[in-house]
Amino acid sequence: MGGVIDKLYAYIYLRGFKIWSSYRTQMVLNILSWVLPVFTYYFVGTSLGNSLVEKIGVSNYTAFFVIGLAFQGYVSSIITTISQRLRNEQLYGTIEYYVLSSGGVISFLFYSAIWGFVINTVNAAVILSIGFALGVKYHVNVLSTLVIIFLLLLSTIGFSMVSAGFTMIVKQGNPIAFFFSTFTTLMSGTVFPITVLPLPVKLLSLALPLTWALNGLRLSMLSGKSILQLLNIILALIAFNAILLPLGIGFYKYAFKRARKKGTLSEY
Repeated sequence: MGGVIDKLYAYIYLRGFKIWSSYRTQMVLNILSWVLPVFTYYFVGTSLGNSLVEKIGVSNYTAFFVIGLAFQGYVSSIITTISQRLRNEQLYGTIEYYVLSSGGVISFLFYSAIWGFVINTVNAAVILSIGFALGVKYHVNVLSTLVIIFLLLLSTIGFSMVSAGFTMIVKQGNPIAFFFSTFTTLMSGTVFPITVLPLPVKLLSLALPLTWALNGLRLSMLSGKSILQLLNIILALIAFNAILLPLGIGFYKYAFKRARKKGTLSEY
């Protein structure tokens, strides 16, 4: 138990918060990157007017995009954070020390993910708080919201492990991290409903757990829908996790063995 607490302290506080907060300019830029998009979309929605927004099936645009930005950023940032942490360890030349440590590189990946969860939970909380200040009324069903967030995090871990596997193999140009940091805002119903998308893109968006999770979180956090009322969404997320978690673990193990066999683990 003491070892786990020591590792949490080391990864969350020493390697996470202390390093993040020591680069003040980067910290300020991070916070601005959380806050500014909220106001950008708020003024876009205000300028469009409610009548135009209602035509695409959104009754309260501010509430719609606040939930979308909070959790899309949550997912994409965690995936990017983990692959970037692995990449940094390759550049620092310390990845081999993690492999040789008692916890191994799996432990490193797990604890790095926890820091990603912590910092991006703060990010999501800041966005939701700004939404509240802008007039969003939350009617949260706590249980259904927590269940959906938990299932979304599990699917994120699956994608994160695939992303980390790509980092081990290709070093730079990670397609998973790029996709989640760039395209999911467009495709997952983050700032507009997917019903306005062309059919092929709409079908692709339905293959993303984030699309289902955002829909479920809007219903559970804004309308107070219960687990039974959101059962179809919860079952869909369980199905995604049944595929993504084994896929992520399998691909990460393959990439790790491949890099170790070729002697490219520490190459960058």
